[in-house]
Amino acid sequence: MPLFYQQNINPSTKLAVWQITEPEDFFTQTVSLQRIITHPHKRLQHLAGRYLLKFLFPDFPNEEIFIADTKKPYLPYEQYHFSISHCSNYAAAIVSKNQRVGVDIEIPKEKVLRIAPKFLSADEYEKFKIRNSKFETATLLWSCKEAMFKWWGWGEVDFKTMLQLNFSALTDAGIINACFVHPKVYATMQLNYQLFENLCLAWVCTDV
Repeated sequence: MPLFYQQNINPSTKLAVWQITEPEDFFTQTVSLQRIITHPHKRLQHLAGRYLLKFLFPDFPNEEIFIADTKKPYLPYEQYHFSISHCSNYAAAIVSKNQRVGVDIEIPKEKVLRIAPKFLSADEYEKFKIRNSKFETATLLWSCKEAMFKWWGWGEVDFKTMLQLNFSALTDAGIINACFVHPKVYATMQLNYQLFENLCLAWVCTDV
């Protein structure tokens, strides 16, 4: 069982990352496809993410998941708040009984350096260049903003201006303070992150 990483964040919130090595029928013993996915690997990623929801909370009602117009999956009665991410051969999920959540995983790649000015504000980009201009760091900052975007879940977000990160020296694991600045909501939050050898993980768990 390739459970890559797991953390019980608090009594009502759990997080896990799965390294996908199993065939499709391993996952379909526990969960089923709710929509047609023709690409085999994307189908595996989808199943692994849904499998993690049950892995974290066995009573999670996968069959009740709806997809919003923004492509955010949700439960109509919000028995659980949850977020799923997948990248390459990994899937991640975070589930909470009482707080909004967001999670993102990424494989660090050099090409993120080319788009960094598009998702980092001028101040963030200058801070990034001064402190650490590595592509792993740029990937981490992107992953943090993606986690915030998923936490919000309703689209219409400018990554440069509405998702604000306050970071200094970054280590292999830690916390980044952030602000979500939107015409409908202003919220401060802490983003947790973990850097592995070839994987970046970021998540947020907080009320609006």
